[in-house]
Amino acid sequence: MLSKHRGELYVVLGAIFFSLSGVVVTLVLDHMTAFRLAQIRAIGAFAFLFLITFIQDRSSLKAERRELPTLIFYGVVGYAVVQLGYFISISRGIPLGLVSILEFTAPVWIVLWIKFVRKGWVSNDMWVAIALCLTGLILVSKVWQGFTFDLIGILSAVCSAISLAIYFLISEAQSAKRSAQAMVVWGIGIAGLFWLIVLPIWNFPTQILTTQINLQGRFSDYSAPGWLLITYIIIFGTLVPYLLVVAGIRLISASKSSVIGMLEAVIGGIFAWIWLAQSWGAIQLLGGAIVLVGIYIADRTKANAK
Repeated sequence: MLSKHRGELYVVLGAIFFSLSGVVVTLVLDHMTAFRLAQIRAIGAFAFLFLITFIQDRSSLKAERRELPTLIFYGVVGYAVVQLGYFISISRGIPLGLVSILEFTAPVWIVLWIKFVRKGWVSNDMWVAIALCLTGLILVSKVWQGFTFDLIGILSAVCSAISLAIYFLISEAQSAKRSAQAMVVWGIGIAGLFWLIVLPIWNFPTQILTTQINLQGRFSDYSAPGWLLITYIIIFGTLVPYLLVVAGIRLISASKSSVIGMLEAVIGGIFAWIWLAQSWGAIQLLGGAIVLVGIYIADRTKANAK
């Protein structure tokens, strides 16, 4: 059973790791800007994974000159721009719940691409699954509370969604050419280079590394040094989940992977409830259940536009 659904398992595990790291990210963001955190997680993850891959299988990192434009586009758009759009939306005052929902419209853009650009067949069940997942996320995040309209913020979140769709599609297209590990090295390495150009590294706020950061919520009696939390984000909030998701995309379609990835928002809410003691109402529980039903339907679809 596990071998049959290995792709789905990888994507679900990736969502779990991304979700848990989201709580840690909120702690760190009280002490540094989101852009600097994006920079250090990309550079740190690249340094770790490049060294491992270079030792294990350096040949997988080779790329022909004609492949470079695609790989550069993959890294800048599929990794850096996804985070950039997300962070700009939050900085413009768009509620986090609404930003998450807009970002998770990525499956819609993917199936639109498959149907109208690739001219592939998309099962009606996939559309139903996407609609259910988006409805569930709206209920989970309760976006109607504290909604603020800002055109730049909304457009940035939509840009993040389209970039996320591109990440899934290129990861799927490149799966036959190189390993998941090599794909993440290229993607996150290009993203790290992008952030180095945008934000000079010599201005990095190094004091964050020795700052004692309160763990808040149920663990408010404890603190941890910034370097430890950032290392956790780099390894378990970046490296591990990206490897799992890219490996999952190689086994199932980009459209299915993106829908299953919506589970991240639900799991993130559960972790926030456990760790930060953020309460969940009946309507949010209903939303989570609807998301799960949508993911189940998506996983059973035979339509794959590979």
